[in-house]
Formats: sequence, C-alpha cells, structure tokens
Amino acid sequence: MTDQQPETTGWNTQRSQVWVELQPMLDRLFSPFERILVDAVVAQGARAVLDIGCGAGATTLAIAQQLGDEADCTGLDISRDLVDAASRRAAGRGNVRFLCADAQRHAFPPGQFDAIVSRFGMMFFDDPVAAFANLRAAARPGAALTCIAWRSASDNPFMTVQRRAIAEVLGPEPDPAPDAPGQFAFADDGRVRGILADAGWSDIDIRPINVPCTLSTDDLPIYARRMGGMDAIASDLDEAQWGRLEAALDRGFAGFAVDGVARFEAACWVVQAKR
Repeated sequence: MTDQQPETTGWNTQRSQVWVELQPMLDRLFSPFERILVDAVVAQGARAVLDIGCGAGATTLAIAQQLGDEADCTGLDISRDLVDAASRRAAGRGNVRFLCADAQRHAFPPGQFDAIVSRFGMMFFDDPVAAFANLRAAARPGAALTCIAWRSASDNPFMTVQRRAIAEVLGPEPDPAPDAPGQFAFADDGRVRGILADAGWSDIDIRPINVPCTLSTDDLPIYARRMGGMDAIASDLDEAQWGRLEAALDRGFAGFAVDGVARFEAACWVVQAKR
C-alpha cells in the first residue's frame, strides 16, 4: 500500500538503498532496542500495533512474532525501498503488513491501533505536533505510545564520529537548528513533552536510557564508509580527499574497538504517553 507524498526527505534515494543493503548489520546493531519495544507492547497487552519509521521491518516482525497470529501489526515507513524489503521479509506472515506513507499526513482509519511504537523514527517530522496529533487520532482510547529517540549529539560520540571526521578534512558545517528534523531533534526532553502535550497525549513519561551496543570490527569499516550519507559525500570527493577522510574515519572509530568488537553506549530517551 502506498500514500503518495512529495519525496522531500531523502529516504527514496541512495540513502535508503544503503539501509536495505546493510539491513543484516543494522539489525544486529540495533537489536537491543527491538527488545525494549517488544517488551513494552507485551506489557501493554496490545494486539493492534503500529510501528512508525519501521525501516526494513525488524521491530515490526519481532512484535508480530511475539504477539502471535491473532495480532495485527503494521509497519510504516516513508521509504519505498525499505518497505519493499520489509514486505519481502514478511512473506507468508498473516499478522503483519507494511505501508509506504508519511505518518504526519496519512489518513489512518480512526481508532485503529492500541499501541504505537517507534525505534528512531519520530524525529524527522517537519511539523511534529501535527504528526503526533495524527497518530493520536489513529489510536484507540487508552492506547499507549512508546518511542525511542536519541538524546544529544554530545551524549552520543559514536554517532557523531563521521560528522567530526568530515569537519576535520573538509571543514565544519553549521550546526542544524536544535528543533530541525533530524537524528537529534528530540534531544531536549522538555520540547518533546511539549510536543506531545500540544498534540493531545497524556500521562507523558520521558526517561533516559544508556543502551550498550556492539559492532564487529569487520562491520565497523563498512558502517564508517556507508552510513551517515557517506556514499553521497564520497561521490563528490577526489581520490586524495576520500583517502584523507577514510583515515579520519578510521582514527575516530578506533577508540571504540577492543578485541575485535566496537562497543558504545547509545544515549536515548524512552518516550511514553497515553491516548
């Protein structure tokens, strides 16, 4: 199913293809967050679940497997490439489907879901109050919202190695506005609380978590050179510039690697609210 919207997010380009190609590695990297969301849905007794920014479907599929055949799980993402990949992984499962749509604007049937979850998928709305109001309308009375979002860039040095390496080689770029859509748009928990309240959600609870994550040192150079839009950056550089950037990336990530494994703590918020 598709919801036709202008492709302004960059998620229907080379970027989404990278996420599809690296899906097994990314599933391993982010598996600790999958468990947090599965446990939340089980504790809530949910049966009809919406996963926002589902990517290639790992969390949606894990929830569907945990809840069983009587559940109805929907994964939503704005990237057609990722939704197609998720749909292929779900072949033969009757309790899960994937939808290519913009969660901020999609006309959901009202009162459809008793749980809404997201793993790093809520920080990219251009009008977050409108987006969360739209999601609230899609939720049943008493439904629970549980999403995981990054805290600040300064709290997440692993996630900012590439930006620092680019600045070292090519010069610094202006910092984005604190409330601009992007990875760290929800760094300010007070702002997130205000967004949810303005959108009509209640019983808002936001707590910090530090989640241990690992990446093998075989995967680390792939992550360094492919994620964070690095493919697009590389295409604009000459061989010498790319060589300097690769060296800066390797230096930046080396501090996280010990005995064949890169280890870091992901500093995040668990955001919960009720319809």
